[in-house]
Amino acid sequence: MRFFEDIVIGQRRELGDYAFTAESIKTFAAKFDPQRFHLDEEEGKNSLFGGLAASGWHVGSACMSLVVADGQRLAREAASRGEEVAVWGPSPGFRDLRWIRPVLAGDTVSYVSEVVDKRSSASRPGWGILTARTTGTNQRGEEVYSITASAFVPMRKSG
Repeated sequence: MRFFEDIVIGQRRELGDYAFTAESIKTFAAKFDPQRFHLDEEEGKNSLFGGLAASGWHVGSACMSLVVADGQRLAREAASRGEEVAVWGPSPGFRDLRWIRPVLAGDTVSYVSEVVDKRSSASRPGWGILTARTTGTNQRGEEVYSITASAFVPMRKSG
């Protein structure tokens, strides 16, 4: 992972893809969002969605899984080059969560994150706050998901 000073506003990260199968949609929904249009194809088809629809929370959870996996990949790559690895802190929150279009069984969503702001933390010396907008786009090129989230990012130690 990168240190605060290494991050540039406008920097983009392609996080990867997630394929939403009927099985994964139903499994997630049964545990976390058991609404009829997430659990049954016929109910989904007869709903406003027009098909078995993934829970918005499933779409967001798939995104988070890819964010973490990409961060772990970047950390491994930095460590293999002998670089110091920045260990990021938690997120102080998010805003503007949007489920723009339904994600249906058979859809594959590609996630991309773009840095939109960064600032030094006023309350935590040695830390910055990074804000990024992450979007998900289906295989038809339609944006289906977006969120603007922040994270604490360590600054390089001086000296």
